[in-house]
Amino acid sequence: MRALPQTLLLGILLLGLSVAVLSTAPSNAAGAKDGFVHSTQEASKTMRNTTVATALRRIAGMAIIIVAAVVVLFPLLVLLMEKRLVYHPTSAPAVSWDLPWLQVEDCAFRTADGRRLHGWWRAAAGPKGERKPPVILWCHGNAGNITHRAENLELMSRNGLSALLYDYRGYGKSEGRPSEKGLCLDAQAAYDYLRNERGVEAGRIICFGRSLGAGVALQLAVSRDVGGLVMESTFESISAMARKMFPLTPIWSLTRNRYNNLEKISGLQAPLLMIQGGKDTLTPAAQARAVYEAAPEPKQFYLVEQAGHDDAYAVGGQRYWDVFAGFCRKCSGGEFALER
Repeated sequence: MRALPQTLLLGILLLGLSVAVLSTAPSNAAGAKDGFVHSTQEASKTMRNTTVATALRRIAGMAIIIVAAVVVLFPLLVLLMEKRLVYHPTSAPAVSWDLPWLQVEDCAFRTADGRRLHGWWRAAAGPKGERKPPVILWCHGNAGNITHRAENLELMSRNGLSALLYDYRGYGKSEGRPSEKGLCLDAQAAYDYLRNERGVEAGRIICFGRSLGAGVALQLAVSRDVGGLVMESTFESISAMARKMFPLTPIWSLTRNRYNNLEKISGLQAPLLMIQGGKDTLTPAAQARAVYEAAPEPKQFYLVEQAGHDDAYAVGGQRYWDVFAGFCRKCSGGEFALER
């Protein structure tokens, strides 16, 4: 918000400049000498020059006014529409809320500020081994709801991972309206549900976030005791994304939703797996790399070269799951050495 007065000041200055340009009186000195016009030809030439100069000043003045309007009004419009640009919740299911092929258990829990959230619990498929499976606390992206991740959830289970996939406030069947603070409270409520209702040990909980969810998962991982963190298709911050999308306007400094992953990652005290699609045009690999480089050890970067923004699991195939599930098992098994 610090840049808002600067933006308004710039707009005022541009408007003042346009007024000065439009009000500047044209000079007729070129066609006058010693107080009189020497000839009709010179007078005609002077009038033409004056007319052209006036027209050019008007065009320049209008152009400056348009620029001033864009500089002031566009950032203000984006600021007013920010939540609609960042969050795209849907309450309707992708196909149906009842998916017989997906063996999930409906669950509900409340946040610290009283919002009721809805999620799915999916236990790991296959025979139970001596070691309890890792539990994925899944923070999804900014659009749709949990039904749009049903296939992905089933694949987690088939690869030996239990998972809690929940909807943020305002998404699916969950109450409330989304905001950065609200989504962080939602993730904390999901964590508390796993610990208190499911009896999951903290070291078995692996926070997983894709796209916007990577920022939510990171905030949870730096504030609670977890076994590990998986960030997929991540970004430096909302401000960095706004700067990338709108490079000619100062809206990047006006955003109220920050999700400053680049700043927060240094506080992580858990192993990190960073997954990124090589052809992701929404959150470029360079931003994910920057966050990764700022993260403490132990950490691992997995690039799925042909993947886009949200299809790394499909493009990567079994190799993706070998990396993902292998990392989670090492985390829950305490196989990483951490300096705390």
